[in-house]
Amino acid sequence: MATYDKAIESYKKAVTTAASLAASAMLVRGVVNELLPYEVRELLTSGLGYLRSRMSSQHTVVIEETEGWAANQLYDAARAYLATRINTDMQRLRVSRVDEGKSLMFSMEEGEEMADLHEGAEFRWRLVCRDNLGAGAGNGNGGRGGNGSYRVEVRSFEMSFHKKHKEKAITSYLPHILATAKKIKEQDRTLKIYMNEGESWFAIDLHHPSTFSTLAMDRKMKQAVMDDLERFVKRKEYYKRIGKAWKRGYLLYGPPGTGKSSLIAAMANYLKFDVYDLELTEVNWNSTLRRLLIGMTNRSILVIEDIDCSIDLQQRDEGQDGTKSNPSEDKVTLSGLLNFVDGLWSTSGEERIIIFTTNYKERLDPALLRPGRMDMHIHMGYCCLESFRILASNYHSISDHDTYPEIEELIREVKVTPAEVAEVLMRNDDTDIALEGLIQFLKGKKSDAKDSKDENVDHVAKEGAKEMTKQDLSGDQNLNDAGKE
Repeated sequence: MATYDKAIESYKKAVTTAASLAASAMLVRGVVNELLPYEVRELLTSGLGYLRSRMSSQHTVVIEETEGWAANQLYDAARAYLATRINTDMQRLRVSRVDEGKSLMFSMEEGEEMADLHEGAEFRWRLVCRDNLGAGAGNGNGGRGGNGSYRVEVRSFEMSFHKKHKEKAITSYLPHILATAKKIKEQDRTLKIYMNEGESWFAIDLHHPSTFSTLAMDRKMKQAVMDDLERFVKRKEYYKRIGKAWKRGYLLYGPPGTGKSSLIAAMANYLKFDVYDLELTEVNWNSTLRRLLIGMTNRSILVIEDIDCSIDLQQRDEGQDGTKSNPSEDKVTLSGLLNFVDGLWSTSGEERIIIFTTNYKERLDPALLRPGRMDMHIHMGYCCLESFRILASNYHSISDHDTYPEIEELIREVKVTPAEVAEVLMRNDDTDIALEGLIQFLKGKKSDAKDSKDENVDHVAKEGAKEMTKQDLSGDQNLNDAGKE
């Protein structure tokens, strides 16, 4: 019993001592906060932290959310990277979603910690949030004070590791985070399509579903385009070494409805490049054109559709009436456009693709077509057998059918665009009915083509007969005139 009483007495003394120390600590903290300015308190805290770090084997790298007024790219990269490594069993998590089509994004909450392994080394991460006082701070009031002071929440990641891994952290781990985050953002980000109005670009989300796997196009040509794109994006140092702007030009030409716009969307989705759809009829001056083009981001596609009819481009040395143009007028000219394609202004950005489309290649100025401007000419022709099979697979999920031989024979004989075939296949969800409808459609086009050909033959024959009659009448008139003489 005596032993029990002594234990109780010791426990009471310990509790009393702890309570006294806690009260003393709170009193000291209150006095310090009341008497010492904010800047002095921060200095003491940082000094204690410095002494503690000098005695510890752990090193810490602080990655703040901003650097001055600019966003810290390393902070954004770390946040994206850690979201893929985070343990959902953590007691507190931050969850968000910024796009309806995106999955949930998990991130760390303030004060939480997590570990990550890289090349056998452990790196511990912690999210830290603190208030930073702005102008007029120091009056001790939270929020905005009477002197115009305000508190701004500053977030940062603290990455801790054993000091023997410092070299690995700086030269290997952080670059690994940047590279991984770049890939994550390229895969997850929503593409944009920009349109021009005046001197500005306006963007909306690009959700075009076209891909190379669904594109109704000759397989060899499709693979050639994909290989060319892959080679282009990997050649940064090559373009720098040979002294050329890092850009690539493509000319898409062919009849309407052959998939030129779908190919552009497939290229954008393949490379994860934004699209800038330049409407030249909205641009009145070369200077406006330059401002628009230098306002494009890197890793983007510039598209000028139907360039042969979108604007009547003036020749480089003379106006439309054959006279020399007045430089002061500064109208949009072929020279102004070419200067961006491969002139001095072509170096205003990197990793850019320029695409011109036309239904009539022969109408284009030869200056637009030479290598260095339009590097690859892609003919988008009528529907071929392979294109038909891709469309049938897209719309009805089939790879073969009893009607294929008849349909393919008709496609060999009839000029039909992929857009026309796709429209017929979409008319009915029943595969048999849709393919039978396509057969009837192709037979109708074949009949129309034959009738048109017969009409042309008849027209030519009639014109020939008229010409012969004229010649006969002229000959008779000449004979009569000779007889009179």
